[in-house]
Amino acid sequence: MPKLTIYNPRGEKEAEGEVPEGLSLLEASLKLGAHHGSACGGVLACSTCHCWVKKGFESLNDMEDGESDYLDRAYDVKPYSRLGCQARVAGKDLVYQITEESENTWYDEHPKERKEAEAAGKWPPKK
Repeated sequence: MPKLTIYNPRGEKEAEGEVPEGLSLLEASLKLGAHHGSACGGVLACSTCHCWVKKGFESLNDMEDGESDYLDRAYDVKPYSRLGCQARVAGKDLVYQITEESENTWYDEHPKERKEAEAAGKWPPKK
């Protein structure tokens, strides 16, 4: 099984582990406990699951037109950007970083965790 290493928007390692091939990066992130948000629930109707693939990009499935269209709406798109709901894990190890937009969305989806992070002084992140 491929090993995934996931970083938060500040470049800190957030999660790491092995996942089965075929999972989307979004599904893999959630399985490993990373704060990877998706306002649409991962059905290619927004760009909030945007992430930057730092290693293993070439092993992912090809980007289709729908993903490309939604990625055009994302913030801070880079040549190695993908939507987490569309990019699928293949047989190679991956390293990727969740964007700030996606992390914010995750906290919007998890108000209890947001409140706990705020109380602990961990949210919002210091820039």
